[in-house]
Formats: sequence, structure tokens, C-alpha cells
Amino acid sequence: MNNSIDARGKACPIPVIMAKKEADKGNKDFIMLVDNRAAVENLTRFGKSGGFDIAVIERGEDEFSVRFIKSEKAGSDSAGKGATPEEKRIGEVGGLNDDTAVSRSKRGTWAVFIGREGIGDGDLELGSSLMQMYLYTLAQGDDIPEYILFMNDGVKVPTKNDQAIEHLKTLQDKGVEILVCGTCLNFYNLAGDLAVGTVSNMYDIAGAMQAVDKVITL
Repeated sequence: MNNSIDARGKACPIPVIMAKKEADKGNKDFIMLVDNRAAVENLTRFGKSGGFDIAVIERGEDEFSVRFIKSEKAGSDSAGKGATPEEKRIGEVGGLNDDTAVSRSKRGTWAVFIGREGIGDGDLELGSSLMQMYLYTLAQGDDIPEYILFMNDGVKVPTKNDQAIEHLKTLQDKGVEILVCGTCLNFYNLAGDLAVGTVSNMYDIAGAMQAVDKVITL
């Protein structure tokens, strides 16, 4: 018996994270309710990468049911087994499947360098929201960085962005070391506002970068 999880109105990537939690619980047959095609495509990619068959009902312009059905082999002749006649099988979307999903062991160690308050060069409000969602995604996942490093304008994230701070605290509790440039905090008069992480220096931050296999810069 499948169960339905209502992810309508949830911003990306929350529907995928909700689906991941169901899969992690061992649920082999469940339905995600979403209200946009982008969410359908994201859920489809996630499901296929995890060995699920995916079936979709388009109930309206902004209402979709995405059914996850665990199969012994994703993409086999059993694809769609258990789906009702009205469910439409979705083909490959975006090319993510079991062959292209990279295992954590192959990724190696990594760090995230954050040198600005938001992600990208566009609207600051949007950039700050994207930063919150990125850190939320990291905090909900199993593959986490060794370090998160804040410098320059980026020190405003662990001092002023309340939602991001909560996600950073979750990551810190999971063992991520958060280093925040002390010179940068002083420059922006934020030294007394640090809510998460450790006040650090260029020597330690540079050492952290050199200690990992790769550094992702936002």
C-alpha cells in the first residue's frame, strides 16, 4: 500500500529531500504530490538514480503525482510494474541514472569556500535565499564537507542569515569544521555577532583548503 507525501508549495530542493527520507526509511512504494514540472523532473532524476521506477499522473496544470516504485533493476522490463493504467511512464530526464551517480568514496574529501553573502552576482535577496537552500541541502544529506570556510563578504552568512545559521549548526553537529575569517569579521564590524563556527585566520583557512581533495567555491 503506497502512501502520499504532500510537497506542494515546497521550494526546490525540499521535495527531493522529502522523497529521500522516504527512500531512506525503506519505503518501496510511495507518491510525492507536487505543483510544478521542475519538481517532477527533479524527483524523476532522484528516483532513477536510486533504483526506483517512476510513474506520473498529471492531474492539472499545477498538480502532479509522482509515484516511486522500487524495482530490482531500474530501467528493466519491470519498469512501471504496479503503476495504474492512468500513470504515464516518464523517460530519462537529465541523464542521471545508476551509472552516472558517483559514489561518495570516489568523491574524496572536500570543502566549501564562501566568499560572498549570497550565491551569484544577481539580486542579493535571491542570492541569500539560494545560500540558505544550499546549506539546507548539505545539512539534510549524508555527503558533507570537511570544512566550510567563510571570508570577505561571506562572513555575513554565519552572523546575519538566521536560517543559514541553523543549517550551519546542523552541519557543525555532524562534524563539519566551520572557519570564519577574523579579519573579515572585524572589517564588517561583525566580530561580536558570530553565531556559529570558529574565528580563524588565513593560515588555518589556507591549510584547510590544502588538506582536502577539492574545494567548491560559491
